[in-house]
Order: sequence, then C-alpha cells, then structure tokens
Amino acid sequence: MSLHHAHHNDSKDLAAFGYQQSLERSLGSFSSFAAGFSYLSILTGMFQTSGIGFANGGPAFIWAWIAVFFGQLMVALQFAELAGHYPLAGSVYQWSKQIAGKAWAWQTGWMYLAAQIVTIPAVALGWQVILPQISTRFQLIKCTVSTAAGSTCLDPNFPLFDDPAFAQNALILGLALVALTTLVNALGVRLMALINNVGVAVELIGAAILAVLLLWHAHRSPLTVFTDTAGTEVAHGGSYFLALLVAGYMGLYVMYGFDAAGSLAEETANPRKTAPMAVLRALVASAGMGFVILLFGSMAASDTLYGVGGAGIGLGGLTAITKDVLGATGGTIFLWMVVVAITVCCLASHAAAVRIMFAMARDNNLPGSSKLARVSGSAKVPVLPAVLIGAISAVILLFNLVNPHAFTIVISCGILFMYLAYLGVNLPLLRQRLAGWPNGAHDYFRLGRSGIVTNGLAIVWGLAMTVNLAWPRADFYGPLWYQQYGVITATVGVLVAGFVVYYGYQKNRMGVLTEHRA
Repeated sequence: MSLHHAHHNDSKDLAAFGYQQSLERSLGSFSSFAAGFSYLSILTGMFQTSGIGFANGGPAFIWAWIAVFFGQLMVALQFAELAGHYPLAGSVYQWSKQIAGKAWAWQTGWMYLAAQIVTIPAVALGWQVILPQISTRFQLIKCTVSTAAGSTCLDPNFPLFDDPAFAQNALILGLALVALTTLVNALGVRLMALINNVGVAVELIGAAILAVLLLWHAHRSPLTVFTDTAGTEVAHGGSYFLALLVAGYMGLYVMYGFDAAGSLAEETANPRKTAPMAVLRALVASAGMGFVILLFGSMAASDTLYGVGGAGIGLGGLTAITKDVLGATGGTIFLWMVVVAITVCCLASHAAAVRIMFAMARDNNLPGSSKLARVSGSAKVPVLPAVLIGAISAVILLFNLVNPHAFTIVISCGILFMYLAYLGVNLPLLRQRLAGWPNGAHDYFRLGRSGIVTNGLAIVWGLAMTVNLAWPRADFYGPLWYQQYGVITATVGVLVAGFVVYYGYQKNRMGVLTEHRA
C-alpha cells in the first residue's frame, strides 16, 4: 500500500468522527513513541526531583518508583485501548467526549489543558537545576546566601531553593526555554518531530551509557539499596510508608504524559495501530531505564557521598551521584545530555498543550475558538495556540519570584491536574465497560476481560495519588499556609473557572466548526 493511499485511509477514518484532515500527517512509529518518551523524559524528571526522593526516603525509596510504575501502567493500559478506538488529536479530551457527556468531557478537557500548560514552566525550571551545575556562568544572578558547603542557590537540594537568586535565575533560563519551544511549535510538526527524535535518541543513548557506567563502578549490593531508609522514617512519625508517600513524588512527576502519543494521532500514520503501542512503550521504557539508573546510582555512589545510612545522596540526588562517579569532566558531559532531555521534554509538553487547545477549539469549546483552531497554511499547525500557551507559561514562571516554593508547587499542580484529567477518563470508562464496551469485533488493541480489573485499579490509584499530592505538608510545600495550600487553592481555582466558563458561556456553543467539519 502506498504512503499516499495509507494517509488517504487515515483521513477517511478521521472523517468518520466528523473531522476533515487539517493537520499534517507525517509522523511515523518512532516519532509517535518519541513524543510520549520525551514527555516522560526520565533524565528531566529524575535529575530535577531525585534529591526529594533520596532526602525523604533514602535509597530504599526505589520501592516508591516500582509502585508508581504499577499504578501508571494500569492507567496506560486504558489509554492504549482508547487510542486505538479514538485516534484523535487531544487524546484525553476526545476520549472523555466519546465515552461521557458533553459537560463531563468539557471539564475533563479543561483540566487536561491546564495540566499541559502548567507542565511547560515546571519542566522549564529544570534548566536552573542543571545548567549552573555545569558552569557558574549560567547563574546570571549572584547568589545571596552561602553555607560551608558553598552557594545554596547552586545546590539542587529542595530545602535550599529558598535563595532569591535561584528563583530569579530560574525565571531567566525558564523564559529562554519557553521562547524556544514556542518558536519551534509555531514553525511546524516536521521541525518539532526532527528535534524531538534527535533529543530522544540522545536521551536513550545517554541513559543507557550512564546505567552501564554506574553498574561498572558499583560497590554496594542491591540488597543494601532496597533496605536502606537512611532513617527518613523518623521525620515522618516513625512511619516509612508516610516517608515513601513523599519520596514517591519523584516517580509521580516522571511517569505521566505517556498519552502524548495519542495527542498526535491525527499527525501519525496508521494511528490505530501505532498510538496504542507508543503509549505503552513510552511508559515501560522510561520506567525500566529509570529503575536501573536509581538502583545502579545508589550502588555506585562513593562512601563519602553516600554518607551514613545513605543520607548523603539526598543532598544532591542523581546530579551529585553522576559527578561523583564519572568525575567532573564525565559528569559535565552527561549533564549536557540532561539539558538536551529537558529541552525536548519541554518541547513535547508544549506540543501536547497545543493539540489539546486545538482539539477543544475545533469543537467550538473555547472562547475565540475560530481563531484558536485556525491551522497555518504553510506550517500546517495551529500557530496561535502555540504562542498563547507560551505566553501563559511565561506568566506562570513569574510566580517563582513571589513564592520561594513555587518550584515544587508548580510541578505538583501539573501532576495533580493531570491525575484529575486521567480520572475524568477512567471513571466513565469503567461505567462503559460494565455496560459492555467495547462492542463489535476489531483488530485494535484490546484488554479483553482484564479491562474491568485494570480500569478499577487505575481509578483507585488515581484517587489515592490525588489525595497524596494535595496533602498540605509543611515540610514539603513550605511553612506558610498559602504555600501549604497552594496546590489545593490552584486546583479549586481551575475547577471553578472551568464551571464558570462552561455554564456561563460555553454550554450551548459546542459543535464542530464549519471549516473543520468532514
């Protein structure tokens, strides 16, 4: 079958859902996988937040990584099946629209859009965590607080993020990265995919090399890693389970966004076959590589860095371990790979946000929908959403100057919003499954009898982690009440804003725009 004929069939398939082909269908199976993998981006999330994991759970917090993978796998299985049935741009929004009512689908899409937008500045802050570690020249704002260990705003340990210079410099670097991703996403999917594919290749190779080098230098047994809590349970009332709930934040941040492969379905060839496996491969590859890096890193850290009872590696996380094991030169080279990973992760996050905004606007489900859904004639992408999302991301970055704990709050909001959006799909999906969904014979990805069980587990997992993320912990979000309740306040604010927009303006306007109708 010729490529043109295959694309024609994909366009006819899309028309069955009521849409005409307006985006450029040029992505293959690797590009689809790369979109999901770069969104998860183990090198981005792990190097940004591993200090939190080690500091709150010690080396044994690797158990939390395993638990998060299992929970997210239950979610990914549902999304893989949905991606085969509904290969549409906007993934979570479109899936909820197909299996739930209009009001439910709109609120799910609204929360999903908020999650995608908040994730962009959260990832962009990663440049501040890594670049000054490579060279102090990237710390453009002089640090104001110092300790015996050195300048605190150059230390990637979470409790030391309070230095104003860290927040100010993070704003500058974050704005630069957001400007870059805005430009690339506005120029077309081909350029975005090319950069993303190269970045993912670099990340895969880099992660594999790092795992091998860490294992080569290992001098501590896996048993030690799996049992060494570093005494972190003391800070959590003697309960290591409570310590793991906080330490698991790292895994929660890394292992979401695998649905990005589904968001690009209308730009992917043969998406019914490609997207489901891309969703699962992205999660499994990220979780597997992340696991060995955490395990081998804890096994390889020098006794000096490891400290008494594994407490030392909580001060610098994987960044400190990498430089400790590979040396200054080798560590710096690898940290440049992490910078590449952060860049393509932010790019993929931006691309996913553009697709969900386009998908909702195409259904006349956002104010100014006709302009937001307009596709550029040359680039074949919705340019206005790319620019608007970049501008909103820049505004969110400004909060880093107001609240010294904004780094953690922004990341937590991104995760929590996404978990709520995922629940917006999994809850009505279980109801549909109990009523007999999916109906008819087909060759799409199918869970069969395990669908109800895995769907139920996905819901239980989502509800539990929603509570965990919203928990107003003083030692995590800060000592002030507005810091501790920042995530809850932001979540309620987004939900209320969604209800106001929907019932006050949007409710009776929903319908595919004429220019996008098949």
